[in-house]
Amino acid sequence: MELTRRDAVAALAAVGVTVGGGVLAGRFDPPRADRVSHDSDGGAGTEVSLSTGVLDLLDAAAEVVYPDGVENRRSFVESYVVGRVAERPTYRAGLREAAAQLDAVARDWHDTPYADLDADTRDRLLRELGVETADPDPEGPISDRIRFYVVNDLLFAFYSSPAGGRLVGIENPTGHPGGIESYQQGSMPSGREGSGGANER
Repeated sequence: MELTRRDAVAALAAVGVTVGGGVLAGRFDPPRADRVSHDSDGGAGTEVSLSTGVLDLLDAAAEVVYPDGVENRRSFVESYVVGRVAERPTYRAGLREAAAQLDAVARDWHDTPYADLDADTRDRLLRELGVETADPDPEGPISDRIRFYVVNDLLFAFYSSPAGGRLVGIENPTGHPGGIESYQQGSMPSGREGSGGANER
C-alpha cells in the first residue's frame, strides 16, 4: 500500500486543516526540516518549526503502529505533521515535549535514540511505558501524552486517509462521522504481527 499526497491532504482535512494548491506545491512535496523556520518566540509563522529529530521519531513510531508494507510512509508523516501543527503553537509545543520524553526514555533504557532502535524494541518500549492502555490526555502523565500526541495522532492520520480507511473498511467522505467512529472503536492487537501494533485513538 502506498500513501500519497492525497492521503495526507485528506487526513489534514479530517482534523480541520484546509490545504490550498499553492501550499501543496511547497510544503507538501514533502516538507523538509531544513526548510522550516525556528521562531524565537515559538509563534506560528509561514513555516513550521519542527526539528528533523522530531520528524525522525514520529516516522519511527509510525513504522511500529502502521500496518506492514506501507510505502511512502515518511513523506506522508512529515506532510501530515507539518500541516497539523501549523498555526497551532500550543499543540506543536505539546508534540515536541511528548517526543522529547519518549526519546529520553529510549536513551535512558537503551542508550539509543528512539528512532535508532529496531522496530521490535520500539514497540516493546511503548508497551512497557503503558502507552497501549493509556488514556490519550495532553495534560496527563508521560504515557498519556505519548498516546495523545504520538500514537493516536499518527493512527488518526493513517485511518482517516483514503488508503488507510480502505484497509479496514472505514473509508468515508471527509466530514462523514462513520469512519471516525469506526476508528475510535478499534483495539490494539497483541504484538506487531500483521498490523504493526496499532492502537485505537
